[in-house]
Amino acid sequence: MLIKRRKGWELPESAAAPEPVFLNRRQLIKAMGAGTLSLATASLAPTVEAATSDGAEDPSAHLYPVERNPRYTVERAITEERLATTYNNFYEFGSHKKISEEAQALEIRPWEITIDGLVEEPFTIGIDELLAKMPLEERVYRHRCVEAWSITVPYSGFPMTALLDLARPLGDAKYLEMRTFHDPDIAPGQRQFWYPWPYVEGLTIEEAANELAFLATGYYGKPIPKQNGSPLRLAVPWKYGFKHVKSIMRFTFTEERPETFWSVVDGGEYGFWANINPEVPHRRWSQAEERVLGEDRKVATKLYNGYAEFVAHLYADLPESEALFK
Repeated sequence: MLIKRRKGWELPESAAAPEPVFLNRRQLIKAMGAGTLSLATASLAPTVEAATSDGAEDPSAHLYPVERNPRYTVERAITEERLATTYNNFYEFGSHKKISEEAQALEIRPWEITIDGLVEEPFTIGIDELLAKMPLEERVYRHRCVEAWSITVPYSGFPMTALLDLARPLGDAKYLEMRTFHDPDIAPGQRQFWYPWPYVEGLTIEEAANELAFLATGYYGKPIPKQNGSPLRLAVPWKYGFKHVKSIMRFTFTEERPETFWSVVDGGEYGFWANINPEVPHRRWSQAEERVLGEDRKVATKLYNGYAEFVAHLYADLPESEALFK
């Protein structure tokens, strides 16, 4: 008799919100009137709507929701949207967690993305043109912050491999550098001269080509809010959250390893690899457990955040002390 053993990252059907709940959510909210029904369902609506700075709906809104890919599931319930969109790190707008209102100053249209470096032909493309070329899908990923808290969220977007196909990197490209916007006039955090702005992150080409590497453009069945990295952010669930660069404007293929934002600030605490390992503590706290946002409990952290079967082979030739945290 065939016995199926559930993988460590899989979510039983009984533990996840059914897909139709997410697919029909926006329609449900629109259908509800004012009064007691509206009050009773107020917790369903996000605190900050995905909108451009002038209040207009994000022009990509018609693309969502998209079909969920059942291959990528986890063993935890999806975090309440209200929490995932109001408890954020986005140092461009401040070092505190309540930056969702401040982040609305970010202009997300027009938004042009440059692809350059070691590619067949550098080019610049608008976000909406890019979205029209990409195979959009939804993936449920766990997200583990280096600060020892975690969430589980449904991202919409496209696999990084689709961007690689579009970019056509040359054979001597070893790394992919990702750079965010730089506009101190609207992002007060970027006026702090002791930080190396703009925010830069990087992956090896092998990491970028891994099937888990994902570029997120949506969140909870609609365009991703500004505070969560609109209009384009990285999602690499086996790495600590500071690797998940937000609001990307440039992808540069290079032979040299990028100097990333946090490795410049303090490479001893926030190195290039940033792979999740419960046995390697941060210098100021343990990484063995994590606080599940919205729940009154801590749970054990898993190696590579539970995604080892997808990514462990990427680091087989690296010293463990380097690959699993620094």
